[in-house]
Amino acid sequence: MLILLAAIFVLHIACIIILLTATIDNAWWVITAGNMPTDIWARWIFANNSWHSVDLPPTYPESYLQAVQASSVLACIFSIIGIFVFVAQLFTLPKGQRFLVSGVFQFLACLCIMIAASIYTDRFHTDEQNLGSYGHCFILAWIAFALTFLSSIIYFVLRKKTAE
Repeated sequence: MLILLAAIFVLHIACIIILLTATIDNAWWVITAGNMPTDIWARWIFANNSWHSVDLPPTYPESYLQAVQASSVLACIFSIIGIFVFVAQLFTLPKGQRFLVSGVFQFLACLCIMIAASIYTDRFHTDEQNLGSYGHCFILAWIAFALTFLSSIIYFVLRKKTAE
């Protein structure tokens, strides 16, 4: 049982790292000409042997961009709260109880990152498919969705075993 709990803890930490990387790093979209990565916060241009942050294009719908930003940040927050709740429940729940609160926080993180990635897929770069491609942060966001969903299901099913 201890190995299972350690594996779940490691999975949860991996989810947090992937969520933070997808939210913070700068490659949700990469323009092939000039290798200009764009994230949900700014666009980066390499000039004079250094990277410079420039504003996002005015064609980006502001309300959708804010929804993507907020959902990504909320996913990180919910997942971080979930790990603290898991550790707290580990020591306070009586034997035979489920880790429902941890599962709820992880499921909320799953929904938030799914919303962020879905909005980004639907509303951004729809007419720029030949100019660039989705970057590694966008892919990490979808991987984080799958891992947080798996983690939340594990929390919903997991029970503390009774000592026999």
